[in-house]
Amino acid sequence: QVLLDESGGGLVPSGGSLSLSCTASGTIFKINDMGWYRQAPGQQRDLVALVSREGDIKYADAVKGRFTISRDNAKNTVDLQMNSLKPEDTAVYYCIANIATSTSFLSPRDFWGKGTLVTVSS
Repeated sequence: QVLLDESGGGLVPSGGSLSLSCTASGTIFKINDMGWYRQAPGQQRDLVALVSREGDIKYADAVKGRFTISRDNAKNTVDLQMNSLKPEDTAVYYCIANIATSTSFLSPRDFWGKGTLVTVSS
């Protein structure tokens, strides 16, 4: 029905940069918020950054000034540029999108990607 396809994870040294990308596809009527969460080993899944369809952005305090989120409504994509990475940024990063499908356009719900691992070495 709806698929979120993530790419861009990997291993990077402390201070390095990585870019993540997520594309939504399927029976999409409208995408509201899109963004990224992350989950470190043994930890809960936490918000990293979120962007509304209109471009309003929210960042977690831990990534402000280092990460930049952007989206392309025409392509149904959301990207996360991560700079000045730290070992504590190591986690599985999940794409999230609040989507109204063509068969349920009055009831949007959250869809999740499968996650992509980001490892920052010290």
